[in-house]
Amino acid sequence: MLRQRRARAKARQAAFQAYVVADRRAPISELAGQLLRKAFPDHWSFLLGEIALYSLVVLVLTGSYLTLYFDPSLAQVTYSGSYGPLQGVLVSKAYESTLHVSFDVRGGLLIRQMHHWAALVFVAAIGVHMLRIFFTGAFRRPRELNWVIGVTLFMLALLEGFCGYSLPDDLLSGTGLRTANTIVMSIPVVGTYLALFAWGGAYPGTVLGQRLYILHVLFVPGLLIALVAVHLFLVVYLKHTQWAAPGKTNRNVVGQPMYPSFAVRSTGLSLMVFGVTALLAGVAQINPVWDYGPYVTDQVSTDAQPDWYVGFLEGALRLMPAAETDIAGHTFMWNVLLPAVVLPALLFALLYLYPVFERWVTGDLLEHHLCDRPRDRPVRTGLGVAGIVAYAVLLMAGGNDVTAFLFGFSVNSLTWLFRIALVVGPVVAYLVTRRVCLALQLHERHLYQEGVETGVVRQDLAGGMAERHTGLDRARRYRLLVRELPRPLKAPGRQAPLRSRLRASLSSWYYRDRVEPPTTAEERLQIAGRTADPVAGGVDAEE
Repeated sequence: MLRQRRARAKARQAAFQAYVVADRRAPISELAGQLLRKAFPDHWSFLLGEIALYSLVVLVLTGSYLTLYFDPSLAQVTYSGSYGPLQGVLVSKAYESTLHVSFDVRGGLLIRQMHHWAALVFVAAIGVHMLRIFFTGAFRRPRELNWVIGVTLFMLALLEGFCGYSLPDDLLSGTGLRTANTIVMSIPVVGTYLALFAWGGAYPGTVLGQRLYILHVLFVPGLLIALVAVHLFLVVYLKHTQWAAPGKTNRNVVGQPMYPSFAVRSTGLSLMVFGVTALLAGVAQINPVWDYGPYVTDQVSTDAQPDWYVGFLEGALRLMPAAETDIAGHTFMWNVLLPAVVLPALLFALLYLYPVFERWVTGDLLEHHLCDRPRDRPVRTGLGVAGIVAYAVLLMAGGNDVTAFLFGFSVNSLTWLFRIALVVGPVVAYLVTRRVCLALQLHERHLYQEGVETGVVRQDLAGGMAERHTGLDRARRYRLLVRELPRPLKAPGRQAPLRSRLRASLSSWYYRDRVEPPTTAEERLQIAGRTADPVAGGVDAEE
């Protein structure tokens, strides 16, 4: 026991000396102290990014386990595993190894389904997290770079999901790869060469499986992990956004310290993500490749749809009318090029450029650390809801054959219904959302002026009946008043350049319709102080 104590004492002394040596050469103590005191605002919407992070951890752990058993080769072998209906069938090694993991490896099916469910949760969490950032204006200065990184992470997550989804070489994933080959070949001039390079020859090729495998387990995960690290570093460096509340201004961050409060709750959330993913994998079957069978190039099932995150592309392909044009010996397949190449390219271009566009429209160069309430930005909120509706229509259109079969509709009639909904639905959604936001602003103005209804009715001396109202509490009054309401830019006149007139018109469209809060001059001065730019109005602080 004496020797053990001396050994432990020597180990502690060696560790302390190593820490002192490192601390003298790098600001370890200073950075660790700042990180442990880092304040994190407390709100459920801020947990969406953490769910995506912990889903990625589940993906890395389960994916590392699956790589020990999966063989991406497309070489043909005769299946002789435990699944009886396919015994003696000629399949690829990729399909055989997938069945081997599912039926012959202890716990393999659980891990495989955890991997698939975690992928769906990962993409969904990133998408909802981006919506939260968009609707609350958390993409504005100084967080434009983090928004770009987030959009890139979303794009890489889609690519990673498609690569993993395509690896088992079953009938469903093979149908998706056949669609992908058509999409690549629809690119004018270079499409054929790109397809020959990616597939290693004419479809179905011989090398795509190995290339997708390398992308899925090496290149894309490496980029994801690196970008996540940069994303988290910027979150810490730029400080977290927060909702307006008493004591919370544009110049401070009020929340729980990283250690122990935030660390304990974040650890609990990570365990919940692991637990829910394992529960889904145990009770909810997903991607049963043995039911689909091995991929054969001349076969396809009726209700073949991809995972939901690329389902909108399937819907766009089904809604686009057949159209081709021959130009200088090159065939432009508009029915594939527009919905499957131009549409996603336009989508990500809009996502990347929106912060620049809104800053140009508003002329706003200040830093923003308070979250916008969606109702206070009716045009931005309406545009976001319109985009969600368009995505929902495309997603439903991706299963028009299944819907028509289940409800006895005509596929052609349903296709035309979705085409009309794709044009009309987003416009109606934008108009309704914008009016709802303005109505909510007007309702809050009435609440501020009249107070909250109590349900108590009193009769005055003259016999009149009136309901008693109580004033708003301090937190609610603060939330209603402390908000940024940009004013539209002044019209530059007819002699101004077209660019300036266009900018003024867009600014008027964005911020013309508004409901002003009934504030006094003193209250407006207080609001201006709480929403002032941190650079010009004071020094950042954390509490």
